[in-house]
Amino acid sequence: MLNRLLAVLRSPVLRAGFLVVAVALATAYVWRDREAIADAWSRLDAASVGLAALLSLANVALSGASWRAVLADLGSPLPRRAAARVFFVGQLGRYVPGTVFQFVAQAELARDHGVPRRRTGSALAVALLVSMTTACLLVAGVLPFALHGRELRGWEWTGWLRWLTPFLLVLLVPRVLNPLLTRLLRLARQEPLEHPVTGRGLLAAAAWAVASWVAVGLQVFVLSAAVGVSWPTGPALALAVGGYALAWIVGFLVVLAPAGAGARELVLGAVVALAAGPGAAAVVVLGSRVLLTLADLVLALGALAGHRVRPAGRVRTPPPPDA
Repeated sequence: MLNRLLAVLRSPVLRAGFLVVAVALATAYVWRDREAIADAWSRLDAASVGLAALLSLANVALSGASWRAVLADLGSPLPRRAAARVFFVGQLGRYVPGTVFQFVAQAELARDHGVPRRRTGSALAVALLVSMTTACLLVAGVLPFALHGRELRGWEWTGWLRWLTPFLLVLLVPRVLNPLLTRLLRLARQEPLEHPVTGRGLLAAAAWAVASWVAVGLQVFVLSAAVGVSWPTGPALALAVGGYALAWIVGFLVVLAPAGAGARELVLGAVVALAAGPGAAAVVVLGSRVLLTLADLVLALGALAGHRVRPAGRVRTPPPPDA
C-alpha cells in the first residue's frame, strides 16, 4: 500500500497539482482578507513595508538554512539551489491542512537529488524540534525583560513553557535524539540513518534558527513602530521577538490550522496590543501574515525558476533504494 502511494506521489501531474493547490490556498488567505489588508496597508509607509518584506524573506531563508544544516549533518549536504527547491517548494505544503503534506512534499523533492526519504523526513523533524526549542528559549529569555514591572493578567497559560523547554532541550541531546529517531524509523518500517545527528550540526541549525526568529521579530517591530507603540524601544523589540516566537509555538501546535493560520494571529495580536493597542495590533498581525505568505511564494517560485534536477554529488553515501 505504501509503495503504491509513494509511486503515485512521484507522478509529475500530481506534483504540479500539489503546487497549484498550495499556491492557491496561500493566495486565498491573502484574498480572503483583502479589504482589511488594504486598510492596514494604508496605515503603513512604503519604507516600513519594504524593510518588513526584506525581513520576511530573511526569516524564511534562514529557516531553510537551519534545515539544510541538519540535512548536511545527516549525510546529504545539498547545494544551495537544490536545497532551496526542496525546502521552499516543500514549505508550501504547510498551507494544505495537515502537517504531513510538508513532510511528503520535501521528501519527494529531495529524492530527485538522491536523498532518501527517511533522511529528509528526519531532517525536517529535527529542524522543527530545533525551531521549537529555540523559540521556547527566546520566549523564556526575552519576554520577561519586555514585561518587567508590568502586571499582566490572562497570560498564566504560558506557564506550560516552563516544563516544555527543559523537555525539548533534553530531546536535542544527541544521545537521546539519535535512539529516538531510530525507534521512530523502525516504527515506520524504515532503515536506520547512516549518519547520526551530531552536537555540531545541532548547534549550527540552532544558530540559523535563532537568526530567523530575530529577523521575524524585527519584522513585527518595524510594523509596530510604523503604527506607533507606547513602550521604549528595548522592551518593544523584546516583545516583538519573544511575542512572535510564542505565537509560532501556539500556531505550530494547532496542527489542523494551515501554516498556523488563526491561532498564531490571535496570540501575536494579543502580544502586540500590549504596546500598540488593539487597532494597531490588527494592522501589524495582518501585515506580518501577508508578508510572510508572500515571502514563501516568492522564494518557492524563485527556486522553481532556475530549477534543473541533478543528483547531489556531495552526498556522503549513495542512498539505498527506498521501500
